[in-house]
Amino acid sequence: VLPEPGSPAPTVSVTEIRRYLRAQGIPFQDGHSCLHAPSLFAPGPAELPPAGPPFTLFIDKTTGSFLCTATQAEGSWQDLQAAVELRHRGLPAPSPAEAEEEGEEEAEARRAREDARCIWERALPLAELLDEEEARATKAAFGIAVLSDATLKRFGVRYLRAARALVFPWFAPRGTALRGLKLLAAEEHGGGGVTYTEETLPRFDAYRNLFGLPLIGRRDAEVVLTGRELDTLALHQATGVPSLALPRGATCLPPALLPYLEQFRRVTLWLGDDLRSWEAAKLFARKLSPKRCSLVRPGDLQPRPLEALNRGLNLTKILRAALPAGHKSIVSFRQLREEVFGELVNSEQVAGVKWARFPELNKLLKGHRRGELTIFTGPTGSGKTTFISEYALDLCTQGVCTLWGSFEINNVRLAKIMLTQFAARRLEDQLELYDEWADRFEDLPLYFMTFHGQQNIKTVIDTMQHAVYMYDITHVVVDNLQFMMGHEQLSADR
Repeated sequence: VLPEPGSPAPTVSVTEIRRYLRAQGIPFQDGHSCLHAPSLFAPGPAELPPAGPPFTLFIDKTTGSFLCTATQAEGSWQDLQAAVELRHRGLPAPSPAEAEEEGEEEAEARRAREDARCIWERALPLAELLDEEEARATKAAFGIAVLSDATLKRFGVRYLRAARALVFPWFAPRGTALRGLKLLAAEEHGGGGVTYTEETLPRFDAYRNLFGLPLIGRRDAEVVLTGRELDTLALHQATGVPSLALPRGATCLPPALLPYLEQFRRVTLWLGDDLRSWEAAKLFARKLSPKRCSLVRPGDLQPRPLEALNRGLNLTKILRAALPAGHKSIVSFRQLREEVFGELVNSEQVAGVKWARFPELNKLLKGHRRGELTIFTGPTGSGKTTFISEYALDLCTQGVCTLWGSFEINNVRLAKIMLTQFAARRLEDQLELYDEWADRFEDLPLYFMTFHGQQNIKTVIDTMQHAVYMYDITHVVVDNLQFMMGHEQLSADR
């Protein structure tokens, strides 16, 4: 939930961060999306090497939040300032392991790690399945017959027989400690199609695994980011290029992952084979610094990496044809030509994300598109909030990251309405099902602003911008405008 009740989203400019570091005598370097500084948290030797301390502290230029890759210490800009003050008083900065007592979140994270370890120990590498026929059938179900056992072993992929799922590990960046895992299950249904379902330990909002990170060398200067673990395997096998998979695919790029991508001079985004992946790639390139990013445009001859490998296409050639993300201010039609063709070919996708449960709405609005404003009006009690929460849930279940600003009813009541709609049942009559549905609801990319009643517009806009950067929000709901602005402001300028 953003932000803390009664306080606006914390804002700090990169100029302020630089000024503060200089005033405190902390050396720093300018990176792509972070400033790099020596860690305040790593226990350093009394005598530093001639080159000075390693720059393992990364400070996000947009939010000021930090991550020390050596100790995994992380926090807000205010936390970092507090650590600097402690250091000046001759006291050690608190290490991440020094929390005085285990909070609820830490306890849940520890339980998730233990569950992950149990599953990991039960899972087997595919090469060790005694029944060769079962191994072949498993590879066929996931469409990975082209992937060699050596590639699967190199990335540590295993198979959990009980769940008929592939298991992708999340290892600590510079170690072998298991921090979590993702399960990918394939379910075949009547028409010959296959449905894939994912589950992560810990839950998705705490699952920050750049799959393949332990295999990246310190001197690697190029990387390809994909939207799925299987695509990363295919890319690495076909090209040998360092490749990482984002934990939530084209849904979002959490800022907490940016420090691990700072070492690369060139980042190629190849997230998928549809228009949403293309839009997400352009959005992520802005976070990563467009100057160093290239994008693989989806198309029939440029499908996602695993499909390209299955079809015998040349993946190295596709990577070489990637388009630079940073563009000049003036372009000719020749440069737009392919993009225009892509819009004509994918006219359905260009129309936006379709509502699964509202075909009549699709006829009116075609779909949800970013950058557009839709206003719902109607008298009090006509069902605006009820309908818009259904409308937003429909998009959320399809991976559209949504931010709610409920200025009229409080978040607890709104969440209760939405959970009831999501479960499609009266949960007050079936309380034993509450935890099961609440767990599934928690996995939706849905966030709530904590404002209520009339608000300062600038504060609300700042909070929205903060949420867009942190959670890649592409859909904002304001319910309702009248309550947010108050009656006085409406008469002046509707």
